[in-house]
Amino acid sequence: MSLATRTLLVTRLEAPAGLTAIPVRTPLVRPGDDLVAAIARAVRGIARAGDVIAVSETAVAIAQGELLAAEYVRPSRLAFAISRRADPMATISQPESIQLVIDTAGMWKVVYATLLQIGARLVGRRGAFYEVMGEAVAAFDGYTGTMPPYERAIVFAPRDAGGFARNVAERIGIACAVVDANDLGKAKILGYSPGICVSSVEAALLDNPHGNSDEQTPIVVLKWRGTGPNPLVEGGTP
Repeated sequence: MSLATRTLLVTRLEAPAGLTAIPVRTPLVRPGDDLVAAIARAVRGIARAGDVIAVSETAVAIAQGELLAAEYVRPSRLAFAISRRADPMATISQPESIQLVIDTAGMWKVVYATLLQIGARLVGRRGAFYEVMGEAVAAFDGYTGTMPPYERAIVFAPRDAGGFARNVAERIGIACAVVDANDLGKAKILGYSPGICVSSVEAALLDNPHGNSDEQTPIVVLKWRGTGPNPLVEGGTP
């Protein structure tokens, strides 16, 4: 049984006026779950044509089995050294997550990015490490703040986010986007079904209505309650 926790008015200046976001609670997502069926049950009576179902990338990845317990990773001295200097609010700040980045991108690229980050901080610029590492960092989510039983799990990027979103739209009949959002005011659409206005959906999710803690609301239904064309849809057509 689905439960809409609350209806939130989207007030970001970047987003079109008249949008609302409805976080929807679901049972705990587990590896191997039919997440599309779970989404269909959760949004029944809440979502309709013209809305967008925004699904957390973490939920998609977990259902696909794209995660690893931190205990299976042995961090190097370099990983420990970088983690001690990482911002606690960074996407990855644990030695195990950083070790996976080192294994993926190579030690010297990580060293270069770290030195560049140190120099950039001296002049007040942040994010240089992530600019250099790019997708190598985007492929992992650190485990701090993840709800049980995943509090020590490193979650990888979902496989074929676009294909998953299209599958949701085909089976449920409502547009879908897989989103990577956080409490730092950032939201990125990783995959979406045809017809979605990506910029409007990303702007509507900048305040992260999914939550980053134990809200258990991996689904957010975006609705247009203004007048005129629907900005969630390309071309504004309902």
